[in-house]
Amino acid sequence: MSIEVKAVSKVYGSQKALNNISFNVKNPEVVGFLGPNGAGKSTMMKIITSYIKANSGEVFVNGHSTTKNPQAVQKSIGYLPENNPLYLDMYVKEYLTFNANAYKVSKTRINAVIKQTGLTPESHKKIGQLSKGYKQRVGLANALLHDPEVLILDEPTTGLDPNQLIEIRSLIKTIGKRKTVFLSTHIMQEVEAMCDRVIIINKGEIVANKKLTELRDEKEQTVIVEFDYRIEDAFLLRLPKVKSVINTYGFVYEITFKTAQDMRSSVFDFAHDNQLKILQLNQKNASLESLFRDLTSS
Repeated sequence: MSIEVKAVSKVYGSQKALNNISFNVKNPEVVGFLGPNGAGKSTMMKIITSYIKANSGEVFVNGHSTTKNPQAVQKSIGYLPENNPLYLDMYVKEYLTFNANAYKVSKTRINAVIKQTGLTPESHKKIGQLSKGYKQRVGLANALLHDPEVLILDEPTTGLDPNQLIEIRSLIKTIGKRKTVFLSTHIMQEVEAMCDRVIIINKGEIVANKKLTELRDEKEQTVIVEFDYRIEDAFLLRLPKVKSVINTYGFVYEITFKTAQDMRSSVFDFAHDNQLKILQLNQKNASLESLFRDLTSS
């Protein structure tokens, strides 16, 4: 495993930011670390990068302990913090060369990272002249300079416009094909667009750790059905395991069931038994936003 988190807890005064957190991230994999503001995401990121220490528990990155061998951990990690601190008066290539000297990497590597992150047309500009999207690219390029095995990204798409979002998402997905990418966000669409798996944290505790398809399958399910005339909602509420019925338009109904089981056959049998004619019958996936609300509402 690239990242192993074992029973980690972190307390700030009387507030418990993390409570006995455990999870693994393999290579290559893009994992979204999701939660509402204040859930403990940034605290976990800082512990993984050895920036701060946990009160209890252990974290290993590429087999190195964050407490016993933090330098080895930092050498194997590329980190893009939420605020992306940059020297705005420096030129893009000048800034990357400055940091490359610290990593003792070659000029060839600098040029390769500039090309990889799409910075070639902007590399002659001062960082302060760049758009937010290109500043994020500079931060990513800097994180990739020493070719780390693990990339830690804290809210990497905050404040980007729609075009910039698409570009950064595509870049992160490409990087994730050969590296471990662990990114935090509170936006479910970001996870859906970039990630293989999601870990959801709420009030310092993990409430989900699954692939997106598995997460959807565990929750309630909605069936869309169209009849050839209007049916009373109360009549459809007689279906087994039904939670709610909504007449969306015309003779089309969304029937939500309190189960992940495919209920289309039950709807079909119910219609047949009651001499109802079905014009269409489809399954609707629960939105990731609704799943997120359910898991973090307590």
